[in-house]
Amino acid sequence: MIVITAPTGNIGRRLLSLLVEAAPAGGEELRVVVRDPARLPESVRGRVEVVTGSHGDAATVERAFAGADAVFWLVPPDASVTPEEGFSGFTRPAARAFAACGVGHVVGVSALGRATPQAARAGLVTASLAMDDLIAASGVAYRALACPSFYENLLEEAGSIRADGVFTDTAAADRPAPMVAVADIAATAAGLLLDRSWTGVGSVPVLGPQDLSPDDLARIMTEELGRPVRYRRQPLGELRSALLGHGLDEAFVEAVVAMKRAKDEGLDAGVHRAPQAAPATGFAQWCAHTLRPAVLGTREAADAR
Repeated sequence: MIVITAPTGNIGRRLLSLLVEAAPAGGEELRVVVRDPARLPESVRGRVEVVTGSHGDAATVERAFAGADAVFWLVPPDASVTPEEGFSGFTRPAARAFAACGVGHVVGVSALGRATPQAARAGLVTASLAMDDLIAASGVAYRALACPSFYENLLEEAGSIRADGVFTDTAAADRPAPMVAVADIAATAAGLLLDRSWTGVGSVPVLGPQDLSPDDLARIMTEELGRPVRYRRQPLGELRSALLGHGLDEAFVEAVVAMKRAKDEGLDAGVHRAPQAAPATGFAQWCAHTLRPAVLGTREAADAR
């Protein structure tokens, strides 16, 4: 029995699809924890057991993890609480339930940066790494998927790219760093959940095929979109003001700023790319299949090919 949390999110829905596809061959039973079962794809509703509720709730996870061999763990973002509450606070009931229910293996979505000089002052990343320690202390075999920034974050910039040919972040324009497609995170999680021969505690970096700077991203987007795209570096103070202006919790905002500062100082740099079971998604490939329709519109993107 594999339990999937956050099965309707960007990573979870892709993971669920992979596991449902593999389940008949592997004989795995699947269970999902979801607040709103209506959000599950119709194609999977009859093929998984559903536990309704929040996986941050003790009673819910006790029901969900009963009889489970493995769990996919993903904490949903919550800008209304402190990072410690959002990560470790949300995870504590699950960590107790892992032990109480005898769960053997857990795969969680986390971040790069452990053992770097920036790890203790990286805001949301620091909180995510503390969550990993909490899960590891529960006694399960644990693999933290250590992820950099996602390609999909750029979808938030689609409107600006469409209107002005500009995308914004806070990193130096020439600083290369890894990035990853959420589909690759899901595929890595599926492999670990289906083949549970691993033991102990560790992290698995999930990286795109190459490090890319914002200038590299702009160049590739220009080529793939067929229109000029340039990068604007946003000062951290401007980012802080914008986030506070949206009414976000001040501690959460400071954690975002700290994470962005740490990334610009090299938090994600220098990670060894180990061989993967499947080729990592390249940024140009992702732009062609995902960003291009979002920026140009499906019909215009097809006509431009």
